[in-house]
This record gives sequence, structure tokens and C-alpha cells, in this order.
Amino acid sequence: MVRGFIMDDAIKILVIDDDDFGREALTLLLRSTGYDVTSASTGTSALELINREQYQVIVSDLFLPDKSGLDILQDVQKVSPVTEVIVVTGYASAQSAVRAMKEGAFDYITKPIDFDELKIVVLKALEKQKLLSENIYLRKQLQGRFEFSNIIGSSPAMNLVFERMNRIVKTDSTVLVTGESGTGKELVARALHYNGTRSDRPFVAVNCSAIPEMLLESELFGHVRGAFTGAVKDKPGKFEAANHGTIFLDEIGTLPLHLQAKMLRVLQEHEVERVGSNKTVKLNVRVISATNTDLEDMVKQGEFREDLYYRLNVIPLHLPPLRERQQDILYLTAFFLEKQCRLMGRPPCSISKQALEALEQYSWPGNVRELENLIERMVALTDASVITLDDVPAKIVGEKSVEGIFDVKLPGGGVDLVATVSRIEQSLILQALESAGGVKAKAAAFLGINRTTLVEKIKRLKI
Repeated sequence: MVRGFIMDDAIKILVIDDDDFGREALTLLLRSTGYDVTSASTGTSALELINREQYQVIVSDLFLPDKSGLDILQDVQKVSPVTEVIVVTGYASAQSAVRAMKEGAFDYITKPIDFDELKIVVLKALEKQKLLSENIYLRKQLQGRFEFSNIIGSSPAMNLVFERMNRIVKTDSTVLVTGESGTGKELVARALHYNGTRSDRPFVAVNCSAIPEMLLESELFGHVRGAFTGAVKDKPGKFEAANHGTIFLDEIGTLPLHLQAKMLRVLQEHEVERVGSNKTVKLNVRVISATNTDLEDMVKQGEFREDLYYRLNVIPLHLPPLRERQQDILYLTAFFLEKQCRLMGRPPCSISKQALEALEQYSWPGNVRELENLIERMVALTDASVITLDDVPAKIVGEKSVEGIFDVKLPGGGVDLVATVSRIEQSLILQALESAGGVKAKAAAFLGINRTTLVEKIKRLKI
């Protein structure tokens, strides 16, 4: 049975050494520091203790009469992987040290033991062990708390999302998932499908923005042989492939107007007509669509059909950006650390308090996807078992709040407040648009407002 724990006040240390004098001396010295210390003279007796008790740290001689320190290390990793093992050896050989570290030892020290050095190593081991055990605890809490286990969060905003998902998961209602890029819209669509009544049927995802416009109609609705140059045989579209299951239409706001009319007919009549054919194919498909744009605004601008919008928006489901659910960063970080270490075949790793604080203070314009990509990069680029502040990119560590950057003093003759605020707004909006390459949704994310508000400000300020 594998154990994990959060450290309490009673820090337990196990000392393993076959040298009676050295073992007793080390035990007394560690006890004088305030630790609860147990000792063993053989590997066999130590393993019995490890199976009965939970130790935060084990200090083991590398050479024992019945087992080696490396054997002890392997046994500990099976029983209690969060326990840190410090290996002690009287032979200052680089080879034994390297092997011990490769096998997962926290550190090694040589005899005669410098007690001050040992105290420092134990303290570092305890710091790492605490962070690791907390991550394991969080993962267990997450696994038990949410039915949609791959969607992580406990903030009020995410609790509303989970509540709505639980209400609609067993229905066939059409759902429109909204939210900025990187918030996990496809993940939500898959969760609704695989936890619903159609879970054993196809789930077909289509990114409407990734398919060239001239091919999109054929991809969605299929075509018959000879319908256009290159159509050498009949081909069913994505809707037919998703029959009796779920089709997920991502970036639905990019659907061209001439295809929106055909999409509306598919949703109304529950049938599809392939390109080049006048025969219809009946469908039984649940439709979940997603967008990072404001479809209501697009309707007002004449860029999206109003009737199609209401057909898609039967049940709206909005995913908040990560900057509005800061308390979830801890849970997401623990989840992604475990995932990336597992995928890379590494022992579990943790993150320091300072590094986590830097992540929590960052604005995350790329949302959860950006956080996941960052965790993957940091795990890949460090060999250490603890992600520290040095591993966090400078742009995240160095991001500062805009609060206080305007040190404005009121002139003696007064000021036109409205005009001054308008100039500041205009400057920040122009900078955001430039940083976002002109993409209004992304610029709005930089400014912490929604796209509709940004569009209204652009019109008012005549930008």
C-alpha cells in the first residue's frame, strides 16, 4: 500500500546504521533538535518499522550487513514515496553518490558526519517532502471531489460551471460553451459527452477555424462523387460520423455566413444533405459548440445569423478566465506536475512556495493552456525534484500590478478628468491591440474586460 501524508508537528526520522556507537550518537543529536527519532541496526528491522510507521526522513548507512542503503531506498519508494532518504557512507566515492542520487535519494553525506551539515540537509529534505505530500493530498482531494475529474477547480466561478454541467450532462440539449482561448472548452465538451447517455457513441470534434472555407462545407456535411474537382468518391461528413453521438463545433463564430444557413437547417430538421446531392440523411446528433468571441455582438454587426445563434445557445455555459479563478492555480499546478512527471517517466516533483506565489500573481492571458504548457516546460528543463523560482520564466516572475504606475499630481489650475482618463484608456487599448496583433478578444483579455466592452470603448474613443 502506497502512503502519502501532510506533515504534522511530530516529525519522525528513522536512523539506520549497524555501527552501534554511530547510530546512538546520531539518534541523540537529532532528538536534541526536537525530532522524534527511531533507530534500526539492520535493513530487515528497518523495513519492519517502515511498514508500521510513517517517517518523513530516513537517514541510512549505504552499507548494512543484510541490505544496502540502495535496497532500503527502493523499499521506501514502494511503501511511502513521499519519504525522503538521506544516504550516509564512509566511502567518499563519486560512483556510489551518483548511483544513490539516480535511484532517488534526496542527498548523501560522508562519514565522519558533520552534524551541522546533516541538520541543513534534513531541513531541506523536510521542505521538499512537505510540498510533495501536499501535492499528493491535493490530487486525492480532487479525484474524490469532482465527477469531471480532468476539469480542475474549487473557486466559486468553477463551482457554478460544475453545477450547470451536472444539470445538463444526462440531457441531449444543445450547449454553447463560451470563454477565452485556453480555458478548456473542448475539455468541457468531452466531459459532457463521456459522462452522458451517449458515452459509448462517437465524439467528433471540428475546429471550424482550422479548415479552409472552400473545404469546410464538404468536411461538415460530406459530398458525393463528382460534386467538385477531386471528389472521386462519396464521402460522409463530420455530422454523419457523429450520428447517435456528439459533434463539437469549436470556433463556431468563424463559420462563413453562407454555411450558417445550411447549419441552421441541419439543426432544425435533424438531417444533412451532402454537397452535390439532393438526398437527405437523417441524423440523431447532440451539438455542442464553442466560441471565444461574443456571438451576440457578431449578430448585431451582421456577422452571425440571429436564428442560428438562438439554436446554438439553448444552454449557455461560460468558462471563466484563469485570472478570475486565482485560487485554482494551486490545484491546477499540482495536477499538471503529477501529469507531466508521469508522462516523462520521472519521480513525482513539487513546487516551492515562492514559485507558486509567482504563478498565482501572473495574469495568464493564455489561461489554463498557458499554465499547462509552462509546467511541462519547467519539468522538462530541470532535473531537480522541486521547481523553484529560478525555474520560472522572467516574464512571469517580473510581472507587476499596474496599481501605482500612474503617479499623477493634480495641477494647481485643476484638470479635465474625463479627457485625461480617456487619453489613458486610449493609450492602453492601443497597446493591448498591438500586443494582440489586432485580435480584439485577445486584447480584451490583456485589459481584463470582455470583447463587447472593448468594442464599445473603441467606438466611443474613435480608435
